[in-house]
Order: sequence, then structure tokens, then C-alpha cells
Amino acid sequence: MFYFFRIFAHDSERNGYRLGVLQLFVAEITPSNLIRIMPAEETTMRKQNNTRGRYLHKTTRPRAKQMIACCALTATLFCGSLAAQTPQRDTVRTLDEVIIRDVRANNKTPLTTTTIDRRTLEENKIASALPYMLELEPSVVTSSENGTVGVTNLRIRGVDATRINVNINGITLNDAESQTVYWYNIPNLGGMSQSVQLQRGVGASNGGAAAFGGAMNLQTLNTAAKPYATADLSWGSWNTRQYGIVAGSGLTKHGFSFDAAYNGLTSDGFIRGGQTDQQSLFLSASHYSDRSVLKLIAILGEQHSGITWDGASAEELDADPRYNGRGKIKDQFGNVTYYPFETDNYKQQHYQLYYSYLLNDFWTLNAALDYTHGFGYTESYKRDRKIDEYGMDTLAFGFRRSDLIYRKPMSNNAYTANLSTRYERGSLALTFGGSYLYYNGEHHGEVIWMQREIDHHGTTLTADKPFADWYLNTSDKHDATLFAKLNYDINSRLNLYADLQTRFIKYTIAGTDDDYGKIPFDTTYLFFNPKVGVNYLLSSEQRLYAVAGISNREPARADIKEAVGNNHPINPETMLDIELGYQLQKQDFHFHANLYAMLYKDQLTPNGFITESGYALMENVDKSYRLGLELVGGYRFDKHFSLDANLTLSTNKVVDYVADLWYTDWSDHQRVDLGTTDLALSPSLVGAAVFTYRPVKNAKVQLIGKYVGEQYADNTGLDAAKLDAYFLLNSRFAYTFNMRNGNELECQLAVNNILNHNYRTNAWCGAYYDPTGKSVVTDRGYFQQPGRNFMGRVIYRF
Repeated sequence: MFYFFRIFAHDSERNGYRLGVLQLFVAEITPSNLIRIMPAEETTMRKQNNTRGRYLHKTTRPRAKQMIACCALTATLFCGSLAAQTPQRDTVRTLDEVIIRDVRANNKTPLTTTTIDRRTLEENKIASALPYMLELEPSVVTSSENGTVGVTNLRIRGVDATRINVNINGITLNDAESQTVYWYNIPNLGGMSQSVQLQRGVGASNGGAAAFGGAMNLQTLNTAAKPYATADLSWGSWNTRQYGIVAGSGLTKHGFSFDAAYNGLTSDGFIRGGQTDQQSLFLSASHYSDRSVLKLIAILGEQHSGITWDGASAEELDADPRYNGRGKIKDQFGNVTYYPFETDNYKQQHYQLYYSYLLNDFWTLNAALDYTHGFGYTESYKRDRKIDEYGMDTLAFGFRRSDLIYRKPMSNNAYTANLSTRYERGSLALTFGGSYLYYNGEHHGEVIWMQREIDHHGTTLTADKPFADWYLNTSDKHDATLFAKLNYDINSRLNLYADLQTRFIKYTIAGTDDDYGKIPFDTTYLFFNPKVGVNYLLSSEQRLYAVAGISNREPARADIKEAVGNNHPINPETMLDIELGYQLQKQDFHFHANLYAMLYKDQLTPNGFITESGYALMENVDKSYRLGLELVGGYRFDKHFSLDANLTLSTNKVVDYVADLWYTDWSDHQRVDLGTTDLALSPSLVGAAVFTYRPVKNAKVQLIGKYVGEQYADNTGLDAAKLDAYFLLNSRFAYTFNMRNGNELECQLAVNNILNHNYRTNAWCGAYYDPTGKSVVTDRGYFQQPGRNFMGRVIYRF
């Protein structure tokens, strides 16, 4: 019989330090060589027991050799337990949340937000793109060129995607030049996300461009407690097929975790020539210790799609809703065919490294690195073009016009470094951070085929040139950001919030553009974007908040090119956003009301035109505003029925708008004062409602309604630029089968546009004077949306 000491190691929830607890034990060696270990205090018991002396009636001093042997054994066991110790699940979850905490709002932050969790994202994955997974959120309007597949877009409060800051784990996803996110370059971002938070208004500061109408924060997949896998397969209208698998190792005993997601989508597309083939791969490797996490993430995307961004006239779409004139070839006999390689091709690769460390109870350090590489090209057939506009000498070729095929290759690289630290103690939380981004891009064009046909005494003469340089321009952008945030609890109910961001941008473009004109541009910007707010808890279920913030943003590449090419000034834009909100959260009922005023100086808003590459051109308007009321609510009647709805009522105006109307022959133009007009693509009424019925535990039936009021394709407010209001009624059905082995099989069916409504969500529109200058001629192109369509999906969860 001898004594030995055992040391317990555990994490103190109070202060986060690893503590060692020393406890004295007594070991009794029985004849059967079994060892029973008991606390030493148990030896003081004076209980009578004659069964082989189970309890000692007096303590016995251990021998020195016994003590040394026991201490050595204890030390060995202790070290071994440390080596194999698995971080606690709560610690892992905390470390995962630390990575995104700097850019996320919580219930003490006076910002207007909605957070979509993993389960909801997984259910909504039956939609083919992230904008359509979020289309039922307040003030969100989605649009597509090709029936929910291919190029998709979303607006928040009428603000386009170039002014919505999208980030993954705090690293900006927006392209540094176009400032937009091309969702089809990396399909199914929602499928690789743990959660998505939408922030309407100025949004919380982070590295990169400031939010100008909203922010979207994506958190990639968190580490699961145990291994998992989910496979899904979908098939629907236009021969659309989606397939994907998500799998993870869970947290290993040594603190490692591995997650992967692969997704693909192929479709013929609703619009003729709108076929698409998209794939994405997400890989994540993480290591967790008690106080730190290291994550390495790769996100790879590839897409090949037909070109559908031209739209079509109302007359063409009335005759054929699937009409797309891109790549049209008409021979001398009037026969029409289409160029089969009218395509947009792009690959995008993101490599990210994250490190978070809990320095002590109060300080946290976050660091992140990102390298993004993109490359691709568009290819297009053009009829009867002036060859000197493509950089070719008409005298050398002996003719002025020809059919031709061109390619527009591009490549870019972006390097980002983020660093932030957070101090949190008692009623005070402070965050300091900064980021630096360097971007370089190259855009060029080349004519890969050209033909000139001349009818000469019944003989067709053909001149071919396999290759000709067209244009080349390069760009460099440096973007440095510093920010500081403060949350201070004055008392248990009242919280003050401040968020200060400073950005320095140096942007240079050099070379020639696709109109063969030079585009010298070298400008620096310095922006200060402050936000202050207050949050007041009326009770544990209710809160009031108010926030005011200023946001500044630089023009995008397409806006700059157009302004430089036409010798027009182009200014950065400024917004003052003021929000006042009330939120109530009960077990079966929730309600959120928010008033906002977004006041602009030099807002960049669509002028109605698009470039040959599909970019919506912008113009500065001196004064404009967006005033609105957002209402969000939901009620669960019982375990079977629930209703969720949101409604946005707004007025969106340009003050004293002066239109620049050219004559149709481009010989001259006139400036016309149209007074106060509606802001482009900003409907005054947007609403959504979801009625859910759960007949049995594993079944769900939903009716979904979405209404978008009338809007205008440009800022003129002319009837010719109006897009009609539309209402969509969709439905979803889901049932989950519980398998004997604990796995799940879920079947889903979505039927969209049940009423087969004929609607168009977007358009481009150019207004001109006729040669007499007495009447306005409008050139329009609409983007037709599909009638009734469906998607079925099968999901197997391991």
C-alpha cells in the first residue's frame, strides 16, 4: 500500500488558463493485482470492515522508492494526457467566431442586420446561386440574365452589387477594379458557408472598400465535433443539374480538422445560348490549441458560360421569350445561325491563411493573408464592323468593314494582409485593425479571325487574318485601411458604439482601351468613414438602436474608363446614413422595424447604358437620397404553422436631375433639366412572405411570395424606361427520412413562378433626341425571366 499524487489538468472557464490541481491518493494492491485508487481523505473514515482491509484505520508513510516511482508514473501519465488532449468544443467554437468577430455585428451593435445560419443555407441550396438563396431577406431584389443560372445579381435597398461589401472571414471578395462579385465564378458560396450576415446601410468597417448600401459577411465552414458528410444532387428546368458533397473529419484528438466542399452546376440556360458549366472546390485545414487556431483555406472556382448580357428588345422577347441575338450570323441568302463559341470563361483562385491567438483573458490577436488569382477571356462574333476601331489599318487591308471574331483575355492578382487586435474587459470592448491590398491587372484584346466579303461580278473575295493585336491596358491599385471600433456599456441596458475607418487608395490605369483610345488615369483618394450609434435594451426581449455613419467610395474601373474616354469628370461618392430601429424577440414571435435615411453627394447611379462587356455604366448625380421603412416579422402559431414576412416602403430620388441627351447620329447633345426623378433600379415597394406548414415531424410545405414594385432602368423617370411591378408565387416541399444507421435522406422539390407570370427584372435604356431635336427616342434592352420552372433535390447526410 502506498500514496501517490495525481494531477488533474483542465481549462478554467473563468479565466481561460490551464490549471493543475494536485490531489493526494492512496493505492491498495490487492492479491488479484487490482489497484483501487481513493482520495486520501477517505482514509480517515473509521468504518469497520473486515474484507481484506478495504479501508485503512491509520495512515502509513510511503517509502522513498515508492514515492519516486509513483511520481515518475504520474508525470508520464500527465504528459501523455497533455499530448493527446483534444481542445474543448466550446473553445473551438470561440476561436472560429473570433476570426469573424471584427466584421460581424452582435446584439449590442446598433446596425441593421440579418444572420442566416448553416441549416437555412443548406435548405436554400436548392437555389442555384447565393443571391437567390438570400432573395427573401428584407430590401433584397435579385435579378438574372438567364433564369437563375449564369450571371445573377442582387441589390439591397436599390444599391447595386458594386457598392455592397462582400467578405469571406473578413477578407474582401469584391474585385478591386470592378468592385463587384461575380457569383457564378465561384458557384455555391452558400454551400461552403457556416453562416451569412447581411448588414443593411453603412455596415461595420473592415479591410477594403466601405459598405455603401450594405455588407455581406460570409463565414466558411466551422469545425464539426465529429466526422460528417453530406451529398446532394439536383435536377430541374433547362436541363439544370447541380451536384455537390461536403465532408469533414471533425476535431481529431490532436486538435486538427479538415473540411472540403465540391459543387458543380451545368445547365442549358433559359435564354438561348445561355449554357453554363460551373465548378467550385473548398478546402480547409485547421489546427486548434487551447488558445489559438491556424486555418489554411483554398477556394477554387471555374466557369464557362454563354454570353447573355445584351438583353433584347420588348418586340423580340414578345415573339420569343428566349431570344438572344448575341453571335448572330446571317448569310447572303438570309439564313441565320449563331456562333457556337460566344462564351465567357473565367477561373478564380483564393488562398487564405488565418491565425487567431488569445493572448490572455482580455486581448485577442487576428491575422490573415490572402492571395487571389483570376484569369479568363470572353470570345465574341461581330458583324460588319469598322476594322480601324480594332486597331487595324484600312489601307493595308484594302477595306473598311468586316465580320470578325475577337477575344478579350484578362488576368489579375490581389494580395491582402489583415491584422487586428481586440481588447475586451468588463463593459469595454475595443478593436483596432488594418489591412493592405495590392492589386495588379491586365486587360487586352485580340482579333483572332476576320473576313471581308465583296460581291464582285458574282465572285466572293475573302481576306483572312488569323490574329491582330487590338488593345492593352494594365492597372495597379494600392488600398490601405485602418479602423478602430468601440463598444462601451454605460450600464446593463445602454451601450455606446463607435466605428472609425480611414482608407488610402492609389489607383493607376495605363494603356489603350477597347475603343482604341488611351486611358491615362493616376489618382489617389483619402477617405474617412466614421460611424457612431447607441443601443438600448428595453428588456431581455426588446431593444432600440440608432446609428449614423458616413461612407465614401471610389469609382469603379468601367466608370473611370467611360469618363476618361469622353473627357468627363468622375468623382468619388459620399453617403450619410441614419438609422433608427426597434427589435422584439420572443419564443414564438419576432418583430423588427427600421427607419433609414441615406443621403448622397455625387452618388454613382446607372445612366441606363451598358458596355459591350455587360457593365452598367454609372454617372455622378449631385444630390440624391433613399428614405425608407423596413418591417420584418414572424409568428409561429403552433408546431404546424408559421408565417414570416418583410416589407420595405421607400422613396428614392435624384434631386434636380439634368439629363445629357445626345442626338441619334451623335452629332451633338443637349442638357435637359428633368427636376426630381426616381433613382434607377430602385423600387419603392419590396416585400416577401413565407407560409410554412409542417404536417408531420419530418415534412415541410412552404408557399413563398415575392413582390417588387415598378422601377426605372435609368434616372430620367421617362415612361419608356419603366419596368413593371411583378409578383412571384413559389412553393417548396421537403421530407426527411431517418435511416436505421442514423443517417438522413432528404427530398426537396421547388416549383417557381407557379402563376407563370411574365416579368422582366432588369433592363438597359438609352434616351436620345431625334435629328430634329424635337422628340426623344429610347433604345431599350430587357432581361426576360422564365415562366413556371422547377428544381428537385436529394440530400444524403452521413
